[in-house]
Amino acid sequence: MTELESFADIYRLVSQFSSEDAPAVAAWSAREPHLTKPAGSLGRLEQVTRHLAAWQGQHPPVLARLRAHVYAANHGVASLGVSAFPAAVTEQMVINFQNGGAAINQLCDLFGIALSVDALSLDRPTADFTRGPAMSENECVDAFATGMAATDDTMDLLILGEMGIGNTTSAAAVCLALFGGKAGDWTGRGTGVDDAQLRRKTEVVAAGVAKNGGEDPLVILQSLGGRELAAICGAVTGARLRKIPVLLDGYVCTAAAAILHAIRRDGLDHCLVGHVSAEPGHRRLLEKLGKQPLLDLDMRLGEASGAAAAVGLLKAALACHNGMATFAEAGVSGKDL
Repeated sequence: MTELESFADIYRLVSQFSSEDAPAVAAWSAREPHLTKPAGSLGRLEQVTRHLAAWQGQHPPVLARLRAHVYAANHGVASLGVSAFPAAVTEQMVINFQNGGAAINQLCDLFGIALSVDALSLDRPTADFTRGPAMSENECVDAFATGMAATDDTMDLLILGEMGIGNTTSAAAVCLALFGGKAGDWTGRGTGVDDAQLRRKTEVVAAGVAKNGGEDPLVILQSLGGRELAAICGAVTGARLRKIPVLLDGYVCTAAAAILHAIRRDGLDHCLVGHVSAEPGHRRLLEKLGKQPLLDLDMRLGEASGAAAAVGLLKAALACHNGMATFAEAGVSGKDL
């Protein structure tokens, strides 16, 4: 793909986004009504298979080659008392991922998902965004390019997640800048902060948005995001350009992807959302994006865990659509017309 040097390069790529594949949708539409069940009786499972066919550009859709990509980064605002855990936990959890000890490892093993983890300059946290932009344009573009590089033509589905102490603060600030409202609308307890820490976190979110003005979505990402948010945004972009459907995880992951929605309203049409997290801002964000999550389990772990858990539903949907007999094949009488 094109080498990225500036935000202008990213905007050019996003302008090249294509729509869903019409022949694949037509093939799905020709099969689905003839399966041995009442029309619509599998509910959203039916729409999942349509989505996968439309964005893989093929029918039947497949889920043979699954990859979860987790991006990890550190945030300057973590030093402001916005998290219940120290910033050192980011690197410690990356090691845990690499050693197979985290929840995401177990879920990937269960559902046959290959896992990749990218630690993005953990020794260089982003700047404190209450004093100025979190990243330079070059830093933001570099992280975005790292995310784009995660996509290739061997994937049937890309599952995205993150790790970074302080990054729910960053996500809240990005959402406040993109969609407005009050800082408290978007700020939650994250890793489990107490009431005093929540008040402090909300103040930090408000201060960051006040300090970093402007409406340009990529400048918002640069100013209030983190390297892992920029990388997720890049991965979602790369997947769209390669006709790979995406499964988003929780609040931070969806906030990162929301940058593309702000650039163009159909920018996330190829994305499903694995779950809605316990972070109150996530449900509000999904409403803004017009996205309905697959699961609602009060999860708030991150690391792509909620999205990976939803892979079981996707596999169930494909098993039914691809494997069921039609009325004609089974010798079952169809609905009287």
